Amino acid sequence: MFSERTNWGLTQNRFTQAVDEARARGAKLLDLTASNPTRVGLRYDSVAILRVLGSPQAMDYDPQAKGLLSAREAVAAYYNERNARGRGNEIAGFDPERIILTTSTSEGYSYVFRLLCNAGDELLVPKPSYPLFEFLADLHDVKLVPYPLIYDHGWQMDFHSMEKVVTKRTCGMVIVHPNNPTGSYVHSEELRPLNAFCREHGLALIVDEVFLDYGLSNDGAVELRSTGQENASVPASATQQFSFVSNPEVLSFTLSGLSKISALPQMKVAWVVTSGPDDIVNTAMARLEVIADTYLSMNAPIQWAVPMLLDQRKDIQQQLMHRVRANLRELDRQLAGQQSCQRLSVEGGWYAVLRVPVTRSDEELAIELVREHSVLVHPGHFYDFPSDGYLVLSLISPEQEFAEGARGVLGHLS
Repeated sequence: MFSERTNWGLTQNRFTQAVDEARARGAKLLDLTASNPTRVGLRYDSVAILRVLGSPQAMDYDPQAKGLLSAREAVAAYYNERNARGRGNEIAGFDPERIILTTSTSEGYSYVFRLLCNAGDELLVPKPSYPLFEFLADLHDVKLVPYPLIYDHGWQMDFHSMEKVVTKRTCGMVIVHPNNPTGSYVHSEELRPLNAFCREHGLALIVDEVFLDYGLSNDGAVELRSTGQENASVPASATQQFSFVSNPEVLSFTLSGLSKISALPQMKVAWVVTSGPDDIVNTAMARLEVIADTYLSMNAPIQWAVPMLLDQRKDIQQQLMHRVRANLRELDRQLAGQQSCQRLSVEGGWYAVLRVPVTRSDEELAIELVREHSVLVHPGHFYDFPSDGYLVLSLISPEQEFAEGARGVLGHLS
């Protein structure tokens, strides 16, 4: 009765069971996995946000496949402003006609997967990275082929390994910039070989930039200590936070949205920006517009609100970066007092990766932390790390909760 593409293993894993058991017995968990910015104590301008959702213009039905022009112009202005601050590529009057609005980056991925891939075609995806891709690929009958990110004085793309896994059925390559959870950007010196690799094999780039604005080298990198960290310091000049939205070399689809940019995941506003050589971009946009027109998933009130909701980023990003930097400093302070684990380099995003002693599986370690210390962290295998010995911690958890949770983790490991 049901399709094979939805035949997922839906049985709870042992870690989730342990968390549910702890909550059922009333344990107060210190949550170092927080990903929902609306529940970590940030200050939102709720009056202005709620007011803008009541625009009288929303009573008019104006179906535009790409999304309302005013909303797309606001997105274009966001990229132009990044350029004006000297933080991105050169963008000469960014074109809103190359933007398609979607309700989420997941929907954006779906549009691009459908555009590029026939059933059974392949996409290269980074490893480690966020586990969302597996479900999207299954739903669109696409095969995912991992390519490794390697760690050597920071995270790097492994072009040699990429050459080994690309085939005639490979249609594109997913980049997460910066990666979740490693916090690593594609560096400027990697861009040329990356574009050359895609040109040689006829691949499109699918680039997830939801954490692009959260670079730790803006406004001065976090100062790191030499004790208790493994190659963790990153000079401010090392992180090149360019955007792929104006990558002229190969067909590129850049995804982002308000979920992270303005910390408003409940508003369900995202977009796909298409860039590359003009002839192939024009063909791609014509086809994407038909896909978008088939669904018309964006609602009018939220589209009229996009300019103001994007403007909310100016305050909320400052709050989040203060939180991330404060939690990193606290983590490094605690790491300096022990030698059992190290924090890996992080250049941006909301997460930190700890390398820990491999005395049991990451899942078993995470379960111990829940049961013995009421601390919730993610085991590395959730993000497809190649081996045990990794824990992932959210840096947007409230500062007191983060400090107490980190003490529990490091005390247990020591």
